[in-house]
Amino acid sequence: EQFPEDMEVGNHTSVTKFILLGLTEDPTLCVIFFVLFLGIYVVILAGNITIIILIASCSQLHSPMYFFLGHLAFVDIGCSTSVTPVMIIGFLRHRLALPVAVCEAQLCSMVMFGSADCFLLAVMAYDRYVAICLPLFYSTRMSPRVCVLLVGVSYVGGCVNAWTFGSCLLTLSFCGPNQVDHFFCDFSPLLKLSCSDVSTIEIIPSISSGSILALTVSVIALSYICILNTILKMRSTEGRHKAFSTCTSHLTAVTLYYGTITFIYVMPKSSYSTEQNRVVSVFYTVVIPMLNPFIYSLRNRDVKEALRKAMARIYS
Repeated sequence: EQFPEDMEVGNHTSVTKFILLGLTEDPTLCVIFFVLFLGIYVVILAGNITIIILIASCSQLHSPMYFFLGHLAFVDIGCSTSVTPVMIIGFLRHRLALPVAVCEAQLCSMVMFGSADCFLLAVMAYDRYVAICLPLFYSTRMSPRVCVLLVGVSYVGGCVNAWTFGSCLLTLSFCGPNQVDHFFCDFSPLLKLSCSDVSTIEIIPSISSGSILALTVSVIALSYICILNTILKMRSTEGRHKAFSTCTSHLTAVTLYYGTITFIYVMPKSSYSTEQNRVVSVFYTVVIPMLNPFIYSLRNRDVKEALRKAMARIYS
């Protein structure tokens, strides 16, 4: 359904709004999903903000590993906030209309935070590599200046990828259908609506995102190969367990995030449906940002201890 006011009549007509079809149009499911995703979004904000406050306020968490974790929590909030509020509103207002500029901003924000997430996971893997394989050089290799530089590169990398997507989107013309078969303005559904030649445009963001995935996966894989090699050489069982336990939370987060990203961006498009795409998108934009605080806190003795002390101060 196209809105007449969304079209400019003349030699060149253009869409001024996109209609998000959302996850479902079933009224009962909309009510259930509204309550469910509103609750999940509150948990995302509460969990990740708690992680950030704990790391900022507790001196025992003032180390590179937790510095990166704090930024990962911030990026998770940004990633989810780019998508979830619009999705929640969509359950109340069927076929939510978004101006083209808002749609483009949502896509760029999502890509920026999603890409920064990839870089930060790679940086955290490198941090574990230095801590376990090169402990004598840890203070110099992971100095405050180096940590700030690595986080800065993560955000710049995210911005560059977002600029790639945004600039490609701005070159497209939309002069026909304006219904986006998704719950947010993702790149692939928008390409399907364009009346421009997209043969080149669809390749450029794929190369950009593919390069980031290849680089970050390589850093993570090489880091863990070296970590595993070092752990296997340790004679003490307790030492091996302690070294590996510092990596389990990160490995869990990496597996969840890269597993879903691979499904969407690496698997052939013909092998999965639009419905599957939407489900997996919900997983990496909503579910993973909710799970990460629990993954890093429940499996981490330092974070649990800091949280216990903070709660004791509040209720004492």
